[in-house]
Amino acid sequence: MSTMLNAISFPGRYCQGKGLLRQIGKWVAVCGKKPVVLWEPFLKDALGAMVSGSFQEHGLTFHDVLFKGETTRAAAQALVAAIKDGGCDVVVGLGGGKAIDTAKAAAALSGARCVIVPTIASNDAPTSACTVWYNDAGDYEGFNMWRFNPDLILVDTEVIARAPVRFLVAGMGDALATWPEASAAYSSRAVSTAGGTQTLTAMAMARLCFDTILRHGLEAREAVARGVVTPAVEKVVEANILLSGVGWESGGLATAHAIANSLPAIHETHGLLHGEKVAFGLMTQLCLEQDWPVEEIYRIVDFLNAVGLPTTFAAMKMQDVSKERLLEFARSVSGEGSFVHNHAFPVAPENIVDAMVAADSLGQRRMNKPAGSPA
Repeated sequence: MSTMLNAISFPGRYCQGKGLLRQIGKWVAVCGKKPVVLWEPFLKDALGAMVSGSFQEHGLTFHDVLFKGETTRAAAQALVAAIKDGGCDVVVGLGGGKAIDTAKAAAALSGARCVIVPTIASNDAPTSACTVWYNDAGDYEGFNMWRFNPDLILVDTEVIARAPVRFLVAGMGDALATWPEASAAYSSRAVSTAGGTQTLTAMAMARLCFDTILRHGLEAREAVARGVVTPAVEKVVEANILLSGVGWESGGLATAHAIANSLPAIHETHGLLHGEKVAFGLMTQLCLEQDWPVEEIYRIVDFLNAVGLPTTFAAMKMQDVSKERLLEFARSVSGEGSFVHNHAFPVAPENIVDAMVAADSLGQRRMNKPAGSPA
């Protein structure tokens, strides 16, 4: 007799605070003695002296590899080779989501420990055991779920507050979808990428993520626009990275991410960040749902408009995409194994197109309405 498995995934340790990067040597030394750092050239220029100084202070010598911009399988294998050639025992992925995903893949493939240091809070990649693959042109090529989550996450909110505010806002778009998607997956008892159905803990974290973003998101946006760290910033960064990361991985995904992950097929959207695509995917999902109160939908759309996330085809650079192209896109979104099938009701390509058109209309209609307005 088979029994239902409930599962949840966590990183080994999560640390967040202002100025934490100055202590990176102390924390990495807990995981290994020979680190290799994957980072982009501009981050090496900006943070290299701080990182190397902290490593030296704690008796660590490190190798480094420059990240070239895309999470390709070839980039991951090149990092694996650097790990083996250098005799390294811990990988430090320092940067944005694609560098982080590459570091996670190389750690899993090589058997090294994994430390993740996000320098922006634009998505929930840091805590998960997932790597999303792209080709050199930036097209989506699937994902891998590794056996374990990263050993350590170090989040320096001072570094994150210095980044362009667009990144934090994109992270809010990614995070805000966590509860609606987990709720959809729970309604159908869909198995999450953690390997089972949803635990109470995962659902509680997904809901807390949603509430935190709506309550503190606008205030955090204003603070980061001025380069300062406030309690609202700390709360939203934790929601964007930790609550959203555990919430999606162990709560489940639905239409919002099915659309976002497939949007690279529409070339007009290539300049958009992942969380910006998720925001419009969330609106599309809400226009598919049958049970969400309209007042709650308005609240979400008004928030997206207030912080500057895309809610219309025009904001997504899709105003000239024909209905025929939308239907072709929707067919790819709703293929076998898609997250759209995690809803408790069937979702056909035509339903997705109708919901996208409805989302565009809703976004336009609410754009000039005061937050909370019922009509």
